[in-house]
Amino acid sequence: MERIRQLLSRRGTRYGLNTAAALFLFCAVVVVVVALAIRHNVRVDLTEGRRHTLSSQSIKLLKSLEQEVHTVAFYRTDEPARGAAQDLMDQYSHFSSKFRAEFVDPDRHPALARRYGITTYGTVVLESGGKEEKVRGADEEKITNALVKLLRQEKRVLYFLTGHGEADLESTERQGLSQAKKALTEVAYEVKPLLLLREREVPKDAAVVIIAGPQSDLLPTELQALEAYVRRGGKLLVLLDPFTAPSLSTLLKKYGILMGEDVIVDRLSRAFGGDYLLPVITEYEPHPITKDFTLAAIFPFARTVDAAEAPLPGITVQILGRTSAGSWAETNKAALDRGEARYDEGKDRQGPVPVGAVATIDLGVEGRESKVEGHKEEKPVSREPSTVNRKKGRVVAYGTSGFIANNRLNASGNRDLFLNSVSWLAEEEELIAIRPRQAKFTPLVLTASQGWLAFWTTVILPPLAIVGTWITVFLRRRRSP
Repeated sequence: MERIRQLLSRRGTRYGLNTAAALFLFCAVVVVVVALAIRHNVRVDLTEGRRHTLSSQSIKLLKSLEQEVHTVAFYRTDEPARGAAQDLMDQYSHFSSKFRAEFVDPDRHPALARRYGITTYGTVVLESGGKEEKVRGADEEKITNALVKLLRQEKRVLYFLTGHGEADLESTERQGLSQAKKALTEVAYEVKPLLLLREREVPKDAAVVIIAGPQSDLLPTELQALEAYVRRGGKLLVLLDPFTAPSLSTLLKKYGILMGEDVIVDRLSRAFGGDYLLPVITEYEPHPITKDFTLAAIFPFARTVDAAEAPLPGITVQILGRTSAGSWAETNKAALDRGEARYDEGKDRQGPVPVGAVATIDLGVEGRESKVEGHKEEKPVSREPSTVNRKKGRVVAYGTSGFIANNRLNASGNRDLFLNSVSWLAEEEELIAIRPRQAKFTPLVLTASQGWLAFWTTVILPPLAIVGTWITVFLRRRRSP
């Protein structure tokens, strides 16, 4: 016992026990941290644009999966792009146990490649419920769009109204709508033109009718067809430029949406490199279309869009977004035509001003009257029995069509706001989110002096500091008694 006491009283023994205890505590901390990391996996993406993080739309889709999705990626074993594709597939699998991915070398498994009809390396095949989608390259936008197509039960048809000077769906010019059509077809919508001048009614398969910037007024028969479409549960997206199509403004007024006879002037737009007629939208009201929406939208040559204070029974209306406080609604059209614009107290409306509104029409409300400009509609809008799941008409209106033109669609949040509006109208709320963005490559370019500074601070100085510290400690120990 005395020998043990002497052993423990030695300086070396105490140091050894302290070291062992510290080592034990360190190992215990490591084990606890690893266990917590396994149970609560957290990823932190510090890259510009969050290029290694899935978008909210992708995550929402993955979490809503109800059936298995089997993904086969055909990459050579030594292919450089395989590593990035593997990381992306791991992210998809992380958010849903129903998403399974495997990688196959088509040179080593030619029979499987022949079965899927693979002719190029880097092809990804997604399967679910007997359906199949192929994409070239493991890119988040392509994979998520393929998932949307795979999970959609039926083809949704969108109609763009034509015949009134609207922009061309096939045009690739600055004011064309080819980019908007491409964005819609990428998420499995079928896009068709609609000439109501020769049709008696809106087609039965129309999921949404989009009216994008008519320059001439609609005929009474066209307005009646659109109103009948909404009465049977139809969905309208109206993008109406200032001082155009007054009869369409009258139709929207029936649904509690008020189009202003003005043009929005915004001083803040100068900060974004535009002129005063390019208002920036950064303030959004709570709605499924704008939920968690943090991107600015740019609305060229826009008018105000208000919600009626007392809409007709069965209609609910709300504002979607507003401009900045430095904007105003200019009512002097003659001054605008001369290129002049200044805020006139008592005539113009000080910002923030609304630029978009949404209306939901309950088709089960009996005895609704349309009191627009003295017109009274004797028949009720619908005589359907009141049920919880009855269909409802939906209308979304914005005060400009320019934000979906080719030269503006991909600016900031314009594309997402447009697609979110279409998804909500088509009753596909699960698709409302911020869409995947292409990774932005920003190389670091240094001058010669900056390069030398980086070389010395990262390569030369750290080793010198370590050596200097060791020499200092060594000399101090030699001098100590």
